[in-house]
Formats: sequence, structure tokens, C-alpha cells
Amino acid sequence: MLVLDNMQVERLEAEAVNSARVRQPLYAPRKKVFPKRASGSFRRFKWLVMAITLGIYYLTPWLRWDRGPFAPDQAVLIDLANRRFYFFFIEIWPQEFYYVAGLLVMAGVGLFLVTSTVGRAWCGYTCPQTVWVDLFLVVERAIEGDRNARMKLDAGPWTARKLVLRISKHAIWLVIAAATGGAWIFYFADAPTLIGEVFTGAAAPVAYITIAVLTATTYTFGGLMREQVCTYMCPWPRIQAAMLDENSLTVTYNDWRGEPRSRHAKKVQAAGQPVGDCVDCNACVAVCPMGIDIRDGQQLECITCALCIDACDGVMDKLGKERGLISYATLSDYNVNMAVATAGGTCSVNPSLVRTDGGAFSDKLAHFHIRKIFRPRTFIYMGAWSAIGLALVYSLLTRDRLEVNVLHDRNPQFVTLSDGSIRNGYTVKLLNMIPEPRTIIVTMQGLQGAEMNVVGVDLPADRSIAIAVEPDRLKTLKVFVRQPANQVGSATQTFKFRVEDKASFETDEYTATFNAPEIAR
Repeated sequence: MLVLDNMQVERLEAEAVNSARVRQPLYAPRKKVFPKRASGSFRRFKWLVMAITLGIYYLTPWLRWDRGPFAPDQAVLIDLANRRFYFFFIEIWPQEFYYVAGLLVMAGVGLFLVTSTVGRAWCGYTCPQTVWVDLFLVVERAIEGDRNARMKLDAGPWTARKLVLRISKHAIWLVIAAATGGAWIFYFADAPTLIGEVFTGAAAPVAYITIAVLTATTYTFGGLMREQVCTYMCPWPRIQAAMLDENSLTVTYNDWRGEPRSRHAKKVQAAGQPVGDCVDCNACVAVCPMGIDIRDGQQLECITCALCIDACDGVMDKLGKERGLISYATLSDYNVNMAVATAGGTCSVNPSLVRTDGGAFSDKLAHFHIRKIFRPRTFIYMGAWSAIGLALVYSLLTRDRLEVNVLHDRNPQFVTLSDGSIRNGYTVKLLNMIPEPRTIIVTMQGLQGAEMNVVGVDLPADRSIAIAVEPDRLKTLKVFVRQPANQVGSATQTFKFRVEDKASFETDEYTATFNAPEIAR
């Protein structure tokens, strides 16, 4: 109680959370993680995914696809100069960017679907950060050895051997990073041509800048920062919780079976005390690339790579116990099993409650079944993803590769010729969206008695004119439409420009306006 000017004021026991005395650093310094090499089914799957994803990234620009003599033969090419995107037999023009937007939406919905079903499988297996960190770790282990050797080397003094090993490791990392940046620019130009220009110094400055930036980021993120990118820079760990529910599969330590853990199980059992299957060997911690302990429960840092499952299964095999102490499990199954192990929450975990007298697991335990992942949320995501995909496929299969666009002259809107006829001017744009030359028939429909002529085309005025259009190009025409005065019906009339390719039977139409003075009626 404080007394101020004869007034009593109660002093509350409270302290600001950001008080200077207790304030924690916003960014924690990195503690080095030395993950041990794991072996098992999940590790083999990660090797497979890494090989496939890196193969796709590095090799795709070198694949060829014959589109004829008038288009590039690179299978996947983002041609910024000509504003085209080629993907094998698909060609995307700038006005068709909605296809790219649709693919991005599909990727987002697909990420929601995968996360709600099997947790952060994207992060654990196919995220570029995960793939390149795995690749960098392969180099590190090959040069410096496995976990214990790397820890010893890191803690030891600088010697000639340590200097050689570190320089070798970082040099290979830089080569991989440079190859990563170099592979990226090959998506934007003909790869065989560009690689020659890069090594001879003839490439554009933007190519060298892009390689330098991507080399630096790949080297820094994959080699130096590693798990900090996932923890501090990536937003997905903070979003993924909204995607999960009690039926989502996540990597889980089954403490209903493993607790109480002990390194001396036989002595504890001989003393009549309960003991779980976990022998506290820390194998799960040693292999974790994020440096966390899955036995502490679900954590923001966990990328669900499942290497801890492989490590724990290996230990269980050596001990002659069932696999699955750490496994993919749903929260609903975990809660059921915890209720069995704790007698409905009336006691701490008792391993004897989850096993029969013969040592087998109790029939009361819940086990995962594939049907559990098929629930309303899964069907909604799957339906949305499929609907977007089908809409894109349908649009691709039915889209026109011939388009016409017309712009009426604004000044003057019409001209009265010496014979009294009325003339309007138009800018007609013919878009040939295939890599082959075409002869396009431009025809007028409607506007009685009218004829047109094209500036620069040595043909008499007519209602139909054949125009040659170059492959994969936009052809701009200046067209004059003339109508005799006695045929003008009103000050504003509508008619159509119809374009047709006789070879492919593709057509398109544009409704235009013909203006005339009031006195002409």
C-alpha cells in the first residue's frame, strides 16, 4: 500500500511483458544442428523425391519439343521478349494469363488438401528449401563425416585439415548454388544458346545478376541458415494449424506407449515400477534436421519429414519391440489411446493398460485407417481442386487460336466522300495464335451495300478479303468501310467483321458500329 499526499493507493503486482529486465531477444542466435544420417523407408522416399525434383529443375530447360520452323523448340520456355509461355504443346499468350492464375490457385488448394490430410508433407519432402538442404547435407557428410565427426570437427581448433575440409565443402556448395541460379535463367531463353553466351561473357547483364542473386540466396538459405528459414522466414508453419483437425495425419510420439521412459528398463521393471517402450536414446533428436525433440509434442518447427520415425523404428527393431513408437497418427486416435493408457484420465500413463497379459497390444487401442482421411473437409478441397483443373483443361481444349479485335476511328468518326457515300475507318487486329502461317478471310456481315478496302493491300474494294498472317503474330490492318448514301439507314448502324481460317475452320466475329451524319438519312 502506497501513501501519497495522505491518500492510500493499492500497489498491484504486475510487470510489463516487454520490460527491459525480462525482455527476450526477438531473434534467437542460431544453434548449430548436426543431423545424423537416417535410414529407412521415409529416408528412401526422401531420396527419391529429391532426385526427381532436382532432376526436373535442372534438366527441364534442355528438353526439346518440335513446334515447327516458326516457334522455339524448347519444351518449357518463358519467352519474355515475345510475351509467350511455352509448355510442351501448350502456348500461353499474355491475355491468357488466367491459366497461370488458375494453376496458382490449384497449387494453393492442393497445399490445403495435402496439409489437412497428411500435415506438412510439402515441407518435409518437396519444399525447395528442404530439397536443397538435403543436397547440401549430402555434401557435408561426404566431406566431414556423420554427426559425431562433424561435431568434433566444429568444436576443434583450426588446423590445416579443418581448413581444407571447410573450404572444400563451401566450394562445392557454391558450385551447386551457381548451378541452381544458372538453371533458372535457362527457362527464359534457349538453353544451349544462353549457356554459350554466359561462359563467353556475351549474355545480357540481367542474366549474370540473376545468377548472382540466386547463387547467394541458395548458398545462404541451404548451407548457412537451413532450419532458420523454416522457423523464422516461412509463413506456412504459422498457417498450417488452421488446416489441421483431429483426423489429420501428423508425426506423433505415442507417449501412451512410450512413457514412462527409461534407459534401464530391466532394472525399473525388476523394481516393480511401470516402464514404457521409449529407452530415451535420443535417436529421434539426432536425426532431426530441425534439431527438435518430437517427444515434446507438436511444434511449429516440425516439418513432418518422418526421419524420427525411421530412427525410432530402427531402435525398436534392435530391442525386439513393435515399430510405431513414433508414427503418423491422428489426434482422434491418439486421444483414444491416451484414454486407454490413463484409465480414462484417472492415472498417469501405465504401459500395462495398453497391453494384454501376453504382451500384445489391447483391442481397445485405435489404429489408423485410410478412410479416416476422407471427411467433408477433404472432399471440399478435392472437389475445388478438381473443378479448377477440369475447367482449365476444358478451356485449353476449346479455346480459339484465332481472334479479331476492332477499334473504330474516333476522329473523324465518319467522312462524306465526293460521291455522297459515307466512309468509316477501323483498325482491325488479327491474332494468329499458332506457330504456322495462315490465310485469314475477313468478311463483312450486314451493312447493306457497303464495301471495304485495306490500306496497303492491292485488292479492289469488296465485302471479303483474304489476308496472310504470319505465324504466332498479331496483324494490324487499316480498313476503310464505305456505304453509298442511298443505303444509309440511320446515323448509327451495326455490322460484323467475321474472320475465318478455311484450313482449320476456326472463326471469330466482332460487332462494329458504322456512323453517318443525320442528313444522310
